[in-house]
Amino acid sequence: MSRQLAEWLQGSNYSVVMTGAGMSTDSGLPDFRSSSGLWSNHDPKQLATVEALEHQNEAFTKFYQWRLQSLLGASPNKGHEILAQWEQQDLLQHVITQNVDGFHQAAGQQHVSALHGSLREINCHICGRQASQKDFLNGSSHCPHCGGRLRPDIVLFGEMLPEQAIQQAQEATAACDLFIVLGSSLQVAPASLFPIEAKESGARLVIVNQEETELDSWADLTFPGASIQNVLTEANKHL
Repeated sequence: MSRQLAEWLQGSNYSVVMTGAGMSTDSGLPDFRSSSGLWSNHDPKQLATVEALEHQNEAFTKFYQWRLQSLLGASPNKGHEILAQWEQQDLLQHVITQNVDGFHQAAGQQHVSALHGSLREINCHICGRQASQKDFLNGSSHCPHCGGRLRPDIVLFGEMLPEQAIQQAQEATAACDLFIVLGSSLQVAPASLFPIEAKESGARLVIVNQEETELDSWADLTFPGASIQNVLTEANKHL
């Protein structure tokens, strides 16, 4: 099956990859719940809100300081590196990601639509100016320009997704003739809609995910339960 994926990549004029949380599993990021009880008194999902930013700011800031520090201690995995290599070889034209870890860019990927923003960028919630990552990690929680709350440049629950990233993802989806899903359950819109739009436009659809997805029956090729790194590594051998 990896050989088939390689053949489709080579024959494609415009290929798109969309990644979810499963893409970064092998990069060594710690799970919220396995962090020595660090969040036993707080629900991470409740902290990822504008309300927490404004009314539980100390807990919000500590939570994202920890997430950013954990991220800086991890690295892109072999899968990220292979995708960046495919872009350099003109086999892959665009990556759409639901992840906020920035691993695709760190691996050298140039054309990335980050639907949920980036944890690596810090800005002011009020004026939008960028702030120092180092200052944020050292405990600064207020903007030096307007005094607003500092936050990672990610989409919090209840916020709109970044318009530019959505538009780029839509344009790439409309242009592609091969759409590959890596590590996404395809349960969250609008990301879950892109594979459908690609398929309806005539593109081949490939899904690699640990568990079955609702779109598996739509796919031309699936790798249920397979390791993303292994699938990409094997496909890469046939290129």
